[in-house]
Amino acid sequence: MSKFLKNERIVNITIPVLAAVLGLVAGAIIMLLGGYDPMIGYGALLDGMIGSSKSIGEVIRAMSPLILAGIAVAFAFKTGLFNIGVEGQLLVGWLASVWVGYALDLPKVIHLPLAILAAAVAGAIWGFIPGLLKARLKVHEVIVTIMMNYIALYVTSAVIKTFLYAGNEKSYNIKESASLASPFLASITDNSRLHLGIIVALLAAFIMWFLLNKTAKGYELRAVGFNQHASQYAGMSVARNIALSMAISGAFAGLAGAMEGLGTFQNMNSLSAFTGTGFDGIAVALLGGNTAVGIILASALFGGLKTAAPEMNFMADVPSELIDIVIALIIFFVASSYIIRWFFNRLGKEGK
Repeated sequence: MSKFLKNERIVNITIPVLAAVLGLVAGAIIMLLGGYDPMIGYGALLDGMIGSSKSIGEVIRAMSPLILAGIAVAFAFKTGLFNIGVEGQLLVGWLASVWVGYALDLPKVIHLPLAILAAAVAGAIWGFIPGLLKARLKVHEVIVTIMMNYIALYVTSAVIKTFLYAGNEKSYNIKESASLASPFLASITDNSRLHLGIIVALLAAFIMWFLLNKTAKGYELRAVGFNQHASQYAGMSVARNIALSMAISGAFAGLAGAMEGLGTFQNMNSLSAFTGTGFDGIAVALLGGNTAVGIILASALFGGLKTAAPEMNFMADVPSELIDIVIALIIFFVASSYIIRWFFNRLGKEGK
C-alpha cells in the first residue's frame, strides 16, 4: 500500500476518479432523500449515455466544446493564470465562425479552415485583452475576464440583431462549405448531431500537450507560471508570456464556440444568458487534472451527464437538475483533494 501511495501519478489519477464516484454516491443519497430510486435513476442516466448509437453520438458531440473549454482553462492554469472568461471567448469565437461561414462563398477546403481560424483569432483577441492588462497594469485577470464575459454576451447579441438577424432570435445559417456536419457520422449514430468537431478537439488537446511539454516556449510559459520572479531573473519576459498565455487560452475557447456554430447548430442564437459551456470547462479542467488526456476523459463524463439528464427525467421521473448537483459535488470533491491526500497518507502510515 505504501508503494502505491508514493506513486504521485497514480494518486493524481485516483483522486479525480474517487471524486467522480463520491459525487455519484452523494447524488444517490440525495435521490433517496427525495423519494427517488437511485438504481432506476442512474440506470436511465446510463441508458441515455450509452444505450443507443444515437446517445453515444450525442455524448461525443457534446464532448467537443467541453474538451476545448477545458483546455482553455487548463492552459492558462498551467501558466499561473485563472481564465474565468472562457465563456465570453467562446461566444465571440462562435460569432466569428458563423459570420465567416455565412458571409463568404468559398470552396470547402478553404472556407471551413478559415471559419475555424476566425473563431480562434476572435477568442485569442478576447483573451489577449485581460492578459495585456494583467501584464502591463497588474489588473487581476479574474476580474477582467468576468466582466468581459458580459461584454461578449451583449455585444454578440447586438451584432447578430444588427447584421446577421434571420428572425426567431437566430443568425443566418452558415453555408454548407463552412459546416463541420458529417452525413457519415450522423448515419452511423442514428442521425445524431455528431460532427467532425471531435477531430478538431482531439487535435487541440494534442497541441496543448505538445506545446507545454515538448517546446521551449511551453517550458518558458510554465516557468513563468511557477515563479515569475525567478523567470524574470533568468531573462524571460514575464509580461509577454502572460499576454501570450491568455491569448492562446482564448484561442482554444474560441474554437469551442466554432464547434457550436459550425457543427451543432449551424448558426448562432441571440443569447440573453450564458451557454454554461465555458464555465463547465472549469469543472472539466479540474476533474481532468489540467492534463490533455484527463480533460478528454472528464469531458466524456460531463458530456454524458449533460446529454443524458433529460432521459433520467423522462424515464425515471428524477429531476434533471439533479445532474447539476452531481457535477457540483464532483467539483467539490476534486477541490477537496487535500483531504483525500491526507486520507491516503494516513493509510500509507498505517500500512508501514
